[in-house]
Amino acid sequence: MEKRGMWSSRFTFILAAVGSAVGLGNAWRFPGLAAKHGGGTFLLVYLLAMLVMGIPLLMMEISIARKFRKGAIESMRGIKKRFEPIGWAATSNAFVIVCYYSVVFAWVILMFFNSWQFAGMTGDSQAASNLFFELTQTTGVIEGTSIPGEVLVCLLIAWGLIFYCIRNGANSVGKVVKFTVFAPVVLLLIMAVKGVTMDGAMQGVAMLFIPDFSALADASLWVDAVGQVFYSLSIMMAIMFAYGSYLPDDANIPVDCMIIAFSDMAVSILSGIVMFSTMGGTGMLDMITDSGISTAFMVYPQAIVNLTDIGWVNAIFGAVFYLMLITLAIDSAFSIVEGVSASISDKFHLRPKNVTIAVCAICGVISILFVTQSGLAWLDIVDNWTNQINLIIIGVLECVAIGWCFNLRKVLSEVNRNTKEFKIPYWWFAASVKVIAPVLLTGLFVWNMYTLFVIKGGTYNPDYAIWAQIAAGWVVSVLVFISGFIAKIFIKRMKKKGYVEDEVTFD
Repeated sequence: MEKRGMWSSRFTFILAAVGSAVGLGNAWRFPGLAAKHGGGTFLLVYLLAMLVMGIPLLMMEISIARKFRKGAIESMRGIKKRFEPIGWAATSNAFVIVCYYSVVFAWVILMFFNSWQFAGMTGDSQAASNLFFELTQTTGVIEGTSIPGEVLVCLLIAWGLIFYCIRNGANSVGKVVKFTVFAPVVLLLIMAVKGVTMDGAMQGVAMLFIPDFSALADASLWVDAVGQVFYSLSIMMAIMFAYGSYLPDDANIPVDCMIIAFSDMAVSILSGIVMFSTMGGTGMLDMITDSGISTAFMVYPQAIVNLTDIGWVNAIFGAVFYLMLITLAIDSAFSIVEGVSASISDKFHLRPKNVTIAVCAICGVISILFVTQSGLAWLDIVDNWTNQINLIIIGVLECVAIGWCFNLRKVLSEVNRNTKEFKIPYWWFAASVKVIAPVLLTGLFVWNMYTLFVIKGGTYNPDYAIWAQIAAGWVVSVLVFISGFIAKIFIKRMKKKGYVEDEVTFD
């Protein structure tokens, strides 16, 4: 066995965790939800959800992983052997997510390379909105199997970058994040300066920050805020188990997690300022949407070509925008792969680099499905089930397993091990892990099921073939949750050939 990689410093760990948490959702979904739910009102509810759910769960995963020095599968096995399938579900779901997230990353690269085309579209919103569809040749439905060569090249670039960043685990990640975490902030600041100096920008900024308290009565506000916190912090995806397992014994988890969570929120707010000021300056405030794909590839391009009357200036800002998305996407993409790789290599005592190569190769092949002409539809289906169903169920299972079927005070003791001035009180930690988080996540799951079966009549999108929704939705979900039980069958066979499972306990 190789010596386990460790973060070179506390600063490096924080940067890596912030990089994983801060992703494309911060840049496009957060502003869209703020616009949907009364601006400042959403910010307040989001902050509340972060404090009562997000931060305690982040501390929980990181502290358990540090204790065991293992990824998600072995960490959950360390809690109790019967909880190992929960770790497998988190790892398998992350595996599925990175297959399509890498394609979104590739699309962003594609738009960056083609941002020069905005120079010839000044004032032509329709042409700007159509650029993405022309480049990807997407049909928007389950029809078409051809693959545009340019998109395939961008996908290869995306996977090449992902592997390069995590080729040596914590060591190479630590070097990369020193650039990829700060770069998007700098690019966002450049865009914010441009945005707030435009006529009408302050109307947009006011819309972001001034609360509309009547929105508090809307149940969907609370659902969306809880969901955004849950998805944004990279919890329940095997990532924070991997990153926590590389921490030294003297890490101050409560303080570090506070820094990670509020850095994530700060970038979201900065992204909101960019979005609202730009849309206000171009007279497009009513077009802000919580659909990430629409925002990045259809709506924002329209704003880009209306920024100025000078085409090449618009093209430059278009390039800056997509470069910013590239720097946001890469951290999240390689962190998901690292979570999967660490989990598998720890379980089977494999060389981490070999597992990383295998994961990148297998996911890379699967991701080709999502760059076909019908790829956007396939991606939409898989994304809905992995996030709106699988991830939430995994979250509930983790909370119940650790909060109700284990001694939570042991976990809290691990959380507070190295902190003197900022100890997390038991009432806050226990209330979150045992009650608030599982209740909120169960409510989110029920809401999603109500939307799917009652409001939509059991069909996620009527434009997609039912067989496709079953195959890419329900079948994938079933495979995610039975992956641990399938693994047990293979492990039993491996034991007959000499394989020995690690025995880890939370002493």
